[in-house]
Amino acid sequence: MKVMIAEDERLARDELMYLLSQEDDVEILACADNGTELLELVRLQRPHVVFLDIHMPGLNGVETAERLQRQGSAPYIVFATAYEQFALDAFRLEAVDYVLKPYEEERLRKTLQRIRARLSETPAWPASAAGALPPPLPAEAAQLHAKPPAAGVKPKLLIEDGSRMLVIDPAAIAYAVKEEKRTLIHMADGQVHTARQTLQELELRFGPYAFFRSHRSHLVNVDCIEEIEPWFNGAYNLILKDARHSRIPLSRGAAKELMHRLQGM
Repeated sequence: MKVMIAEDERLARDELMYLLSQEDDVEILACADNGTELLELVRLQRPHVVFLDIHMPGLNGVETAERLQRQGSAPYIVFATAYEQFALDAFRLEAVDYVLKPYEEERLRKTLQRIRARLSETPAWPASAAGALPPPLPAEAAQLHAKPPAAGVKPKLLIEDGSRMLVIDPAAIAYAVKEEKRTLIHMADGQVHTARQTLQELELRFGPYAFFRSHRSHLVNVDCIEEIEPWFNGAYNLILKDARHSRIPLSRGAAKELMHRLQGM
């Protein structure tokens, strides 16, 4: 297991290096003092996992993790910090774990066990490609590529609601809509939640469910469609069987594909 540490505090870095060095299967690569340096080291040395401090000069840990995702980089992320309030960011970025300083040996062992389990399921960096990244993937595709859901398991959706994380069953969603910089999740029972995910990210996550991109700004649950209503210029409205009997647009380009899908063609 090739491990890289991004930590600007020398004592904290030395402590983590010592604890990791006690594990027979851990190889510690070069350490980084900031996020910018880490991005370059990941590109060159291709670690399996990065222990990433939240508070660093320049790019902080959250910003660095977001850039790793956008670049399609492969390492798993473990956030390391002295502050508990960043746990929501760890969930949002799908970090393998979130450990608090000062480090506890038993807690760190559990983190390493979790990483070993992930590595046993997902191939590591190809040995023949050392020193070069694979072709970049969109951030959401990179996440799914690195950590595919277990066979037969339908994913849930995590929504931040203040200090809480709501677990939502996608089957209970009527549609999602992009409004300015927000994504609104409209539930079949009439509730509305705000999500950080883009429509493209939701579309990828909802793969096992029957969702359809009816319009560039709308993603609809096909099982919630009650009626297709002609509108104008070849476009339509979809009338949903949710609590509000919502009407959402169906573009001309998407109409034919949806008709075929509904008829099983």
